[in-house]
Amino acid sequence: MRIAILGAGHVGATAAYALMLRALVDEIVLIDRDLALARAEAADLSDANALARPARIWAGDYGDAASADIAILTAGAATHGTESRLSVAARSARIVEDCVDALMSEGFSGILLIAANPVDVMSFVAHRRSGFAAARVIGTGTLLDSSRLRQVIGERLDIAPTAIDALVLGEHGDSELAAFSTIRIGGMTLDGYAASAGVSPDKAEIAALVRTAGYDIIAGKGYTSFGIATAIVGICEAVLRDERAVLPVSTMLTGQYGLAGLYMSLPCLIGQNGIERVLTPDLNADEEAALAASAGVIRTALDMLADDRPKPTAPSTARISSQPA
Repeated sequence: MRIAILGAGHVGATAAYALMLRALVDEIVLIDRDLALARAEAADLSDANALARPARIWAGDYGDAASADIAILTAGAATHGTESRLSVAARSARIVEDCVDALMSEGFSGILLIAANPVDVMSFVAHRRSGFAAARVIGTGTLLDSSRLRQVIGERLDIAPTAIDALVLGEHGDSELAAFSTIRIGGMTLDGYAASAGVSPDKAEIAALVRTAGYDIIAGKGYTSFGIATAIVGICEAVLRDERAVLPVSTMLTGQYGLAGLYMSLPCLIGQNGIERVLTPDLNADEEAALAASAGVIRTALDMLADDRPKPTAPSTARISSQPA
């Protein structure tokens, strides 16, 4: 099996490293306009791979990506400081379109996994540009946010994050919804478990910590990489191993909660064909309203993009680079 990673920056290189350590595929090809960067990252990864399980890792081109089972698109415009993910939508859209055009011109027919920000908007752009069925174009969405939610709740309740079933839905961004009413710990609601443990977690504080986690990391190191790379690997595993796992990822809505025609995160059943089914958790009225508001934010961002840019006749020479999650 082969995975192609489009964008050899922080996220792309870290995703390649995580994939290598999990021994998930036989081949990993890094593609970047900065060929020297892609070659250097591939060489460094190959050195590490000599101490791990055998895999072929190299810097290639879109022709190498054509036969990949999954193409991971990490390329996009970088955010800086407190700059929101949505603020770079126009710049990222041009990069994503160029990458998808080049990929499709080589006959790619696998699964497209989008990790470029703003991921919900970029997933929509990639879906439209590729012509693929929505099931085959998956955004990393709020999988990382949901992990952050479990982590913060685990710290507050002194329990392992893996023991917590929790979801962040909607936009991967400032309008995301921490769906507290759906949280379960050993079959108990969050409120029920917290009461039995004699604690009273501040839900507003928890939601804010989850929402701003990416900004906090960027403020300290300039980018995020490990969390989003691990989320990427989790989605790849679900597809390549046909796990039929349920993960909160960005997908095309077709009427769920009265919403349609845009990408945003809901829990999805994922297997070898991509997204097999989109699930609709029972939300309370306030959460449904917040989800609708989040969809409105994404819709506004989509409306701001120029939808009538002509498709280029040749792959663009735009520099591609990864950006924070």
